[in-house]
Amino acid sequence: MRTVVFSLMFCVIGAFGAQAQDAGIKGTISQQFDAFRADDFAQAFEFASPSLQQMFRTPDNFRAMVTQGYPMVWKPADVRFLELRESSGTYWQKVMITDDKGAVHVLEYRMLQTNEGWRINGVQILKEPAANV
Repeated sequence: MRTVVFSLMFCVIGAFGAQAQDAGIKGTISQQFDAFRADDFAQAFEFASPSLQQMFRTPDNFRAMVTQGYPMVWKPADVRFLELRESSGTYWQKVMITDDKGAVHVLEYRMLQTNEGWRINGVQILKEPAANV
């Protein structure tokens, strides 16, 4: 009986941990989108991992990379979270973004858990927008 109770407790704790992790990851990405929508690149830069912050050094450099390389994340028309997956200890959050022209983009966010919470450690574009005919 005790074993069953402990097993159930671990299942419940594991489920809550996974939900909290999922919420934390989505929260970080959502907050960065909010900062982009407000043109607050200093705040958006705070959601980047320490290694990305070191690579780009300043919010202005970060702004240039985002607006030139990932324009769909800057003031998107719609953002939808798809699946979260884990691979070899790394978490990847898939996000579908509709840009201001109606094109759909699928991106995958590489996430890193730090002492300050979840941070974005890279983004890759998985699907190019469909051609408008």
